[in-house]
Amino acid sequence: MKDKIFGVLQRVGRSFMLPIAILPVAGLLLGLGSSFTNTTTIETYGLQWLLGDKTILHALLVIMNAVGSAIFDNLPLIFAVGVAIGMAKKEKEVSALSAVIAYFVMNVSINAMFKISGKILADGSIAKDVLDGTITSVCGIQSLQMGVFGGIIVGLGVAALHNRFYKIELPNALSFFGGTRFVPIISTVVYLFVGILMYFIWPTVQNGIYALGGVVTGTGYFGTLLFGIIKRALIPFGLHHVFYMPFWQTAVGGTMEVAGHMVEGGQNIFFAQLADSANIAHFSADATRYFSGEFIFMIFGLPGAALAMYKCAKPEKKKQAGSLLLSATLACMFTGITEPLEFSFLFVAPALFAVQVVLAGSAYMIAHILNIAVGLTFSGGLLDFFLFGILQGNAKTSWLLVIPVGIVYFLLYYFIFSFLIKKFDFKTPGREDDDTETKLYTKADVNARKAAKDTKASDDKAAVDELSQTISRGLGGKANISDVDCCATRLRITVIDPDKVNDALLKSTGASGVVHKGQGVQIIYGPRVTVIKSDLEDYLSSVTEEHFEDDAAENNTAGADEAKNENAASDKAQESDVKAEKEAGDVKEPTSTVIISSPMTGIAADLSTAPDEAFAGKMMGDGAVVTPEEGVVVAPEDGTVLFVFDTKHALGFTTDSGIGMIIHVGIDTVKLEGKGFDVQVEAGQHVNKGDVLMKLDLDYLKANAPSVTTPVICTELKDNQKIRLITDGAIKAGEPLYAVDTYEK
Repeated sequence: MKDKIFGVLQRVGRSFMLPIAILPVAGLLLGLGSSFTNTTTIETYGLQWLLGDKTILHALLVIMNAVGSAIFDNLPLIFAVGVAIGMAKKEKEVSALSAVIAYFVMNVSINAMFKISGKILADGSIAKDVLDGTITSVCGIQSLQMGVFGGIIVGLGVAALHNRFYKIELPNALSFFGGTRFVPIISTVVYLFVGILMYFIWPTVQNGIYALGGVVTGTGYFGTLLFGIIKRALIPFGLHHVFYMPFWQTAVGGTMEVAGHMVEGGQNIFFAQLADSANIAHFSADATRYFSGEFIFMIFGLPGAALAMYKCAKPEKKKQAGSLLLSATLACMFTGITEPLEFSFLFVAPALFAVQVVLAGSAYMIAHILNIAVGLTFSGGLLDFFLFGILQGNAKTSWLLVIPVGIVYFLLYYFIFSFLIKKFDFKTPGREDDDTETKLYTKADVNARKAAKDTKASDDKAAVDELSQTISRGLGGKANISDVDCCATRLRITVIDPDKVNDALLKSTGASGVVHKGQGVQIIYGPRVTVIKSDLEDYLSSVTEEHFEDDAAENNTAGADEAKNENAASDKAQESDVKAEKEAGDVKEPTSTVIISSPMTGIAADLSTAPDEAFAGKMMGDGAVVTPEEGVVVAPEDGTVLFVFDTKHALGFTTDSGIGMIIHVGIDTVKLEGKGFDVQVEAGQHVNKGDVLMKLDLDYLKANAPSVTTPVICTELKDNQKIRLITDGAIKAGEPLYAVDTYEK
């Protein structure tokens, strides 16, 4: 039940993104329009000749101000349409039209109820006994003050009707009105009655909304802290839009009279004051408490965390980590999109995210305490900070205080993150184990890339097709994908069978993380996600089900059948080459050979016999397997322990001769969470051949793991290096297992 609720909330949250996306443009128009038509600003900078009354620019700015205000004034209708589009599964344009119709029908019904009850008089005036602020003009219709909630009620309801009836078949006599044509018809009928119901029940709902808002507003600075912590904590689940939107757009976030009108919601109050800035001494910090703090940790705090992660990166990985972190930091600072940075440590070090939640929550509270009142449209980046903080003047916004507070937060983030990363050895960017970047591309992918190099255009097209195809496979195939959408940074998918989703394959497409909850799957790509979504939709619509299933069947066996076939074909080709060379009297001998001994006593065999598709397909490297008969793992050669997995089931090793290896004890033993393993060494330790690396409880492993067969693989073979099995059968620890032959290039 919880998973189903989560899936619905996820879809509701993403549906908010479409109407929210218009806010930056509206805010930009309103911000520029109000700033540069402000008499004080014009006189301060001596711009009367350019921006003064009756100049062309002044007229243009007045129009921009009016357009921006119009968008904010009509947000309920915009949300009605946007939510309906976002929640509709198919034929979204029909859902949008139906939402517009339903919105007007609902408000006209409410208006009629007001007239019948005498609350609106015959001349259109409001009766004296009506509480101020309860009736407002909605697109020229006097109706209940429902704010954005009114739009959301319409959007969600119409989308539900649409998804239920857009394929309905009516009797022959009425067949013309079936299918999508039925949706606006049923929406009209339903929302006629919804309007009547709203007349009776909304006053009670409104009282509840005011009470909910009072929990936060009534607890002062603590309420602000609580709001900030909850909002940031919901980021991984994608539910933060559902949480903060009422505070920004409805009476939950407070009400205030601005320029003679009652305005609801923190963001709406700020922009109403912005439009009337000539009569405002200082913008309301009580209204901006829900977002002013974001400038502190988005422009200053998180960049400090990024610097800490860069400084803590391994020397050989600093360049790669620096490039990743720099792009994510710039996105955070300039646009306020924090997910690329937050997800860089969320999955590998949740404790760091917990620190981020607390620090970010406190930033909201600090901004409130210091009376900082900088507004925003979408997120707390430099662009909004300039428009709604700096341009409005320190006297109205107290924006200057953001800088010293931000510097303190930069230092807090930097030192706290640095300490925790080093203390607990968190695998933040640049500190990962060497094998975490394993790619699951198949031979078909390689061939597609090679063929795509003919022309630049074909290369671009092939790359798009390849990415979409891989994402589709990772989601279990076209037949398993129910719904495709995205928000600012995440591809949001609803799947039919969550068990078919392959996280490793999805991460190989460049995703920084994958979040599961029920049938909802969120794949984090960052700001480029909208392009990925469009390409994926194009791919899914262009490929037939039969073709896709054939393709998926072929590719999904890549880890086993295809990989085995490819390796078998490769081996056969190599044997043919050797045979041909022998017949020609020109047999190539290896220029050097490194012998790798067995780390265990047991039964040795070719790697292709491993009871795991990935190992058998040599996806992680080539080598051999040993099924242990004694519970001791020793160093196969003189060398250094590179790393030990947290679950102790595997370790990385490099020989003094330069061969990189992984000894992976058993199959799916990671699920044992370290039980049955007693590791005797640590990362960075140099050992001699025969030194004990770990001791095993073989009885426990055999009883709880699918297999104790242990792959001993070389992970970084060069093109001119090949594995040659020496022992096939009984073997003792320290005896030759296989050879690594190096040939002339």
